[in-house]
Amino acid sequence: MNVVETTRVNQATVLVADDDRSIRTVLAEALGRSGYDVRCTSNAATLWRWVEEGQGDLVITDVVMPDENGLDLIPRIRRLRPELRVVVMSAQSTFLTAVKATQSGAFEYLPKPFDLGELLSVVRRALAAPALPPEQEGSGERLPLIGRSPAMQEIYRNIARLATADLTVMISGESGTGKELVARALHDYGRRRGGPFVAINMAAIPRELVEAELFGHERGAFTGAIGRSPGRFQQADGGTLFLDEIGDMPPEAQTRLLRVLQEGEFTSVGGRQPIKVNVRIIAATHRDLNELIRRGLFRDDLYYRLNVVPLRLPPLRERTEDIGPLARHFLERARAEGLATKVLEAAAVERLHQHRWPGNVRELENLMRRLAVLNPGETITAEAIDAELRTAQAGAPPQARAADEEPLTRMLERHFQDLLADPLASRAGAIYDRVLADFERPLIRAVLAATRGNQIKAAAMLGLNRNTLRKKIRDLEIPVLRGVG
Repeated sequence: MNVVETTRVNQATVLVADDDRSIRTVLAEALGRSGYDVRCTSNAATLWRWVEEGQGDLVITDVVMPDENGLDLIPRIRRLRPELRVVVMSAQSTFLTAVKATQSGAFEYLPKPFDLGELLSVVRRALAAPALPPEQEGSGERLPLIGRSPAMQEIYRNIARLATADLTVMISGESGTGKELVARALHDYGRRRGGPFVAINMAAIPRELVEAELFGHERGAFTGAIGRSPGRFQQADGGTLFLDEIGDMPPEAQTRLLRVLQEGEFTSVGGRQPIKVNVRIIAATHRDLNELIRRGLFRDDLYYRLNVVPLRLPPLRERTEDIGPLARHFLERARAEGLATKVLEAAAVERLHQHRWPGNVRELENLMRRLAVLNPGETITAEAIDAELRTAQAGAPPQARAADEEPLTRMLERHFQDLLADPLASRAGAIYDRVLADFERPLIRAVLAATRGNQIKAAAMLGLNRNTLRKKIRDLEIPVLRGVG
C-alpha cells in the first residue's frame, strides 16, 4: 500500500522513498524542521511517477523496496532529469552497494544507520552542487572487500568516489589490512578496468634490480640481460600500476619514478629512446614515509606526487565488529574450496574479538583455514580458537619472532641515535629511563585502544594498579577513550 506524507514549505522539495514507515517519519520530521517540502512514499513506482511529473529537487531513496531496487531507478532518473540529484541510503552496507550507487550516478551513499546531521549536510550539498557527471557503466558482481563497521563504510565510500577518477592514490596501513585488495577495487571499478592491473612489491625485489623491473632493460644492460625485456610500466600501459611497499624503493629508483610521474615517459635500463606510457599509479606502504623523509631515505617531492589522495586502511583491532562476518566468510570460502563445513559458536566469535590481530585480516584468514582443516567437529568453539592461537604463537620459529621484532629494533636504534646526541644521555641509566618514558605513552594508548577504553582491563593487562594507571593517563596527557572504567 502506498503511503504519502507531505510537509508543506515554500522551499526545495525532497522526495523520500523507503518501505520502512519509521524511517519515512524521522526523515520527514528532520527535513521539515530544516525548511524543506518533503514528500514520502513506500515504493519505487510512486517515486518514479513523481519524477516523471517533474516534482522534487532532490531524491532520497532506499535500495530494497517491495516493487523495485532503488539503484535501478537512478539511471532512468539520470536520463529523464539529469539535474535531479539522488542520495541512496541502504542497510545493505557493503562495498558493492557503495560502488553501484556511485557508478549509477548517485550524488551520495549513506549506509544505515546514519546520523541525521550528516544527512542534512548531504542534502544541502546536493541541492547546491553543479550538474552530475555522465552516468558510468556498471561493473561486475564480485565482492572484493567485507565489513560493515563505520571505518569500512568510509573506505567503501572513498573507493567508490575514487574509482571514477584517475588520481594517484597512496594507501597506508599495517601488513595484512588488504592494501592490494583496495588497489584492485580501484582498478576493477574504475575507468581503466579494461586495461591491465600490474602489481610489484618493492620489498620483494633485490635493490639492484628494481629499476630494471620497473622500466625494463635492453640486451647487455647488465650481467644476465640476454635480451630486451619490458618493465612493469610498459606492461601496465593503459591500466593501473600498483607499487606496493613504496617505502622500500631505493633512492635511485625514486628519482626515475619521479620523472615518469612528471613527464609521463622514461628510458629503459641501457636504453636511449624515451618510452611514453599512460598509467595510473596506486602506491601502498606500511611504513611512516614522513619519518623516512626526515632520515633522508625517501624523496619529499616524490611523496607529494604520490600522496595526491591518501587512503588509510584501519587495522582489524579498530573494526572488531567486522571480525565475525570476516571469519564466517573465510569459513565459507574454505567450504567452497572443498574443505569441511564449519560454524562458529557465539563464544568463539567473542574470543576472536579479544585477540589483538597483529597480522590483521590475513592472520584471521589463516586461522580460519587451519580450523577448517584441523577442528574435529562441525562447531568451532572458543576453546578451539584459544588453543589454536596459543599453538600458533608458541610454534613461531625463532627467525619469525626475530622478524616480528625487527621493526621495533630499527625504531629503537633510531631513537638511540637521537639520544646519544644529547649530552645528558651519558648519565648512568639515562637512556634506559628516557626510552621507557618515551614508549610508555604509546604503550598505554595501545592497551586502552585494545580494551576499548576500559581502564580496569587495561590496568590488569599492564600489571598496574588502577589508580596508578589513571595517574599516568593524566600525567602523560593521554586522551581517554569512551568505554567502561
